[in-house]
Amino acid sequence: MNRVRPCRVCTANARPIFSGTVLGRSVEYQECDVCGYVQTETPNWLDEAYGSAIGAADTGILQRNRRSARIVVRMLAMLGQLRGRVIDSAGGYGLLVRMLRDLGVDARWEDRYCDNLVARGFEAGAHEPADLLTAFEVMEHMLDPLAEMRKLCARAPQVLVSTSLIPAPTPPLAAWWYYAPAGGQHIGFFRLRTLEYLAAKLGRRVLSDGRGFHLFTSDTSISALRFAWARKTAAFAPLIARTRLRSRTWNDFRAAEQQAAAAARRDA
Repeated sequence: MNRVRPCRVCTANARPIFSGTVLGRSVEYQECDVCGYVQTETPNWLDEAYGSAIGAADTGILQRNRRSARIVVRMLAMLGQLRGRVIDSAGGYGLLVRMLRDLGVDARWEDRYCDNLVARGFEAGAHEPADLLTAFEVMEHMLDPLAEMRKLCARAPQVLVSTSLIPAPTPPLAAWWYYAPAGGQHIGFFRLRTLEYLAAKLGRRVLSDGRGFHLFTSDTSISALRFAWARKTAAFAPLIARTRLRSRTWNDFRAAEQQAAAAARRDA
């Protein structure tokens, strides 16, 4: 516990703060005094951690996606992009994409590690651009946050992420649930100044609710107050969708039937 490591965000020195058990291994946690990032030592357990892309302990998956769908609709309304294209990066089983399409949003799915179970047929192309790209509960998984965020920002002028900001002072391992050492997938934890460092490197601003949702934007006209108001009024998203959008559920069903019929004809 006496060696200093480079911070995986800003490359400054990250000092050891404590050790804990991650998937049966003793793992050192380090903190950067420059950008505030808290990281595990370089992980050599990720193949084991991602044996299942969605952890068994993720009991909040449905609740989280319902909340996220409302926030996305409200953010689209704020941006004047209700009819724009949304790509959900690391979209898991496709729950958020399906919920958004049911509300009327043109949402697309992508995920390198998980099967699309409920939004099949609405996968994004490898380099497809979007008006808004979402990456929910992704940043804490990133081995190289700057490089990964650069890829995301190259595809959309607005990138909305969710990750819980680590409290100050830094809590011990047993005192903060978001470390999630039993799953082994959470390897880095951010503070607002960490996000601001990343945004500056990406030529963007970051607007944050100070807790879990953060917008990396290239639009200088969006004020922090406007973002905060949109975040606080996300409960109105179903009303916005009902009055200004049309659900895609039925059209998606018809498209899926047509694709299945076409496939059957090809195989006949």
